[in-house]
Amino acid sequence: MTRTITVGIDGSPESHAAAEWAAREAELRDLPVRLLHVWEPAPAVLAQEPILGSKTHQNWVEHIPRKVAEGLRLRHPGVLVTSDQRSGPPADTLVSDADAAELLVLGSRALSGLGGFLVGSVGQSVIARSETPVVLVRAGERAADEHVMDPVGIPSAVTAFRPVVVGLDADSADDGVLAFAFEEARRRGTAVHVVSAWRPPPSSTYPLAADAVLGQGGARRKAADLTRLLLPWRQKHPDVEVIEASRPGSPARHLVDVSHGASLLVVGRRVRHNPFGVHVGAVAHAALHHVGAPVAVVAHP
Repeated sequence: MTRTITVGIDGSPESHAAAEWAAREAELRDLPVRLLHVWEPAPAVLAQEPILGSKTHQNWVEHIPRKVAEGLRLRHPGVLVTSDQRSGPPADTLVSDADAAELLVLGSRALSGLGGFLVGSVGQSVIARSETPVVLVRAGERAADEHVMDPVGIPSAVTAFRPVVVGLDADSADDGVLAFAFEEARRRGTAVHVVSAWRPPPSSTYPLAADAVLGQGGARRKAADLTRLLLPWRQKHPDVEVIEASRPGSPARHLVDVSHGASLLVVGRRVRHNPFGVHVGAVAHAALHHVGAPVAVVAHP
């Protein structure tokens, strides 16, 4: 079966932005785009109404993927675009369909003033449960937002890509997360900016000169550990520039700070099989709510 980039669409501005991002990613990966519209059948009471009945409702929802597909084909003639529909609970259906996809792309409303996302219950549930990488794209995302400014400071989609930023726990790094980030950077011809934050020991307050020296020694060891961890990846991807940042403090805060200049942010999410609640992890949660760039959440053991 041909792998696809699947996009969940519902006719909203954020789902249109997700579809556009998916088409651009499809050009980089040479993959088709599959638009998936999940709709829930009209309630029994409304199904009996001649104007809001089930047939009218179905005809209206069928219009959404068809129009989005037509627009993508016009703007991205080199990308094969198909559309599909499913009926049922949106989160369950998207998670199930994502198993056959290379990527699952969802849209989300931007948080006014914060630059991040307003992640609805469906999006959170999908991110927490899908073992396929999920990319969240905010409403209003443009191709030019992922590129550096042109020489006179004007946004452009033909200049170089901004770096791909990846958050990494050097003590339990996952190869799948790093592989995803390096491949995305390679496709874009840009750098990987690896951010690894660590918390100083609780007893370390650095009030004295001796404590400060110990703190500096610990920081150097952490930086050296990160360099050693990334060495095989530098060798595997010699054409990808690697920028390392090993910093003490909150992983989420450092990642959010660095990601304001990113074309894509990649974060990991541990696979959890707890049937209760929706858990995406503290770092992924912070990234989704405070970063304006598209965010790729990669599940790992």
